[in-house]
Amino acid sequence: MVYFARLDENNNVIEVHTLNDSIITDENNIEQEQLGIDFLSGLYNGGWWKRSFKDGSSRKNHANTGFSYDKHRNAFIPPQRFASWTLNESTCLWEAPVTYPDDGKEYHWNEATTNWVEVT
Repeated sequence: MVYFARLDENNNVIEVHTLNDSIITDENNIEQEQLGIDFLSGLYNGGWWKRSFKDGSSRKNHANTGFSYDKHRNAFIPPQRFASWTLNESTCLWEAPVTYPDDGKEYHWNEATTNWVEVT
């Protein structure tokens, strides 16, 4: 199975579709993203489409509704959870300014203090 994200005019992922591999496989048995785009564009009367990879092997992250597609990074990026978090350019994931504690306890993020707080 292959996945395609439908994008709105601002490159936000509005839905993700699953297609059979055969739809994007050409006569030489090579996967072609454009075949999937053409298929979905015909099925849904247009739209903007990008292939997404479940394992993140391309485009950094698997697309989900609410993510955005950054054409300069060629990456799907999840929504920023907190204003203090910054985007890791290598992974295109948001990271807290303080590393999550590695003591086996459970924590949640407190944006007011910009720190992890133990769940009790």
